[in-house]
Amino acid sequence: MLFLTGAVLIGDKFNSCVRNLEIFLRKKLGCDEHGCESMKVSPLMGSLNMEKKWVFPLVVSSVLCIFLLATSLNMGLVSSLHTINSIFSIFPSRLSTNQTNPVFAESKVSQSPPPPAPGVPRFAYLISGSRGDLDKLWRTLHALYHPLNQYVVHLDLESPAEERLELASRVEKDPLFSKVGNVHMTTKANIVTYRGPTMVANTLHACAILLKRSKDWDWFINLSASDYPLVTQDDLLYAFSNLNRNLNFIEHTSQLGWKEDKRAMPLMVDPGLYKSTKSDIFWVTPRRTLPTAFKLFTGSAWMVLSRSFVEYCIWGWDNLPRTLLMYYTNFVSSPEGYFQTVICNVPEFVQTAVNHDLHYISWDNPPKQHPHTLTINDTSKMISSGAAFARKFKQDDTILDRIDKELLGRKKGGFTPGGWCSGKPKCSEVGNPTKLKPGPGAQRLRVLIAKLIMAAKLGQDQCK
Repeated sequence: MLFLTGAVLIGDKFNSCVRNLEIFLRKKLGCDEHGCESMKVSPLMGSLNMEKKWVFPLVVSSVLCIFLLATSLNMGLVSSLHTINSIFSIFPSRLSTNQTNPVFAESKVSQSPPPPAPGVPRFAYLISGSRGDLDKLWRTLHALYHPLNQYVVHLDLESPAEERLELASRVEKDPLFSKVGNVHMTTKANIVTYRGPTMVANTLHACAILLKRSKDWDWFINLSASDYPLVTQDDLLYAFSNLNRNLNFIEHTSQLGWKEDKRAMPLMVDPGLYKSTKSDIFWVTPRRTLPTAFKLFTGSAWMVLSRSFVEYCIWGWDNLPRTLLMYYTNFVSSPEGYFQTVICNVPEFVQTAVNHDLHYISWDNPPKQHPHTLTINDTSKMISSGAAFARKFKQDDTILDRIDKELLGRKKGGFTPGGWCSGKPKCSEVGNPTKLKPGPGAQRLRVLIAKLIMAAKLGQDQCK
């Protein structure tokens, strides 16, 4: 019935349009009901006059007819504007190309592209160190290496120039690093003070480098030279393969406790912001009250962040990341609060926060500035935690040798073996980088992640 009604409307409007156009042309040509023979104009002059007088009205009338026809089609046969658009699409028009919904920069979060199809993910690492950390960092890098990943290594400005030059030389001369091209050194070293904002600035610097270097990574992981993996990269890649690429593993809480009085309210200045040598922070007065424009959160300085969240922190299209960066400039131990406060004050990212840093860390109670240094006595606790990483370790401690042997299968000075390894000696060449050989560590990590994601889905500890 709807089809018939539409057809009748189309016919009526089209016939009416044709009749009106016929009458219009007869008048302009000087014709009557007996014909056009009474015209007293020469053929040449008549042609010129017709061009001047009725060509433009003819075009307008024709367009009007087409519009009526399209309207009839739209009213009678379809239920959307798509029909009209498809009819008029035959006419090129600059205006039509601009008739899209307005896109505001602030709406970027909700309009981010869908996550990529499930497959082998990729990680982007920052591994940072200071004076005397060259060999520790080099060992950690080899334990973490996989050709699919990206790596930024950084020795801060406190490190002697010789150490930084040596690290640059090692990266450049390593045959595998040179061939794959996925290990980058921050050549312009930064001053990094853990208790000040310079560590946050260094982390953001590495994020920016990684975003510029590669479009193919899914998660960012920040580690120090005192960290070490408890699973192979094949284990880690396998455990993350089926996860939502927007998840962020970041320990957080709004229960500041003693940090409210000792860290949030005092004002301090980090000389690392303006001096080329490292020195401790110093205090200024008066103290400040807690903010009311946003809610403070605190947690671990170590995290696994999604690419979408890293992009938000770097680009900051609604300005919150920059506002909080300025606020945390005078905040004690800002690495333990900046990213937590950003993610928990953006509704689009709150639901992506998983309350864990995937680290095994042993703290005093209440926690001090630095955690316990792990030893061979902590082995069973580290393994049973299911964590991907642990900290902190002394250089070349026997516990690292045990992790290499029992958990990573890594030989001294070599890479952690995986499905990608090829050549002789083993892992001297890249075979199939997407081939994974997960071991027991993958299962331990998957069990931990499953628990954490379930708690997050239930909303038990997300940004509370």
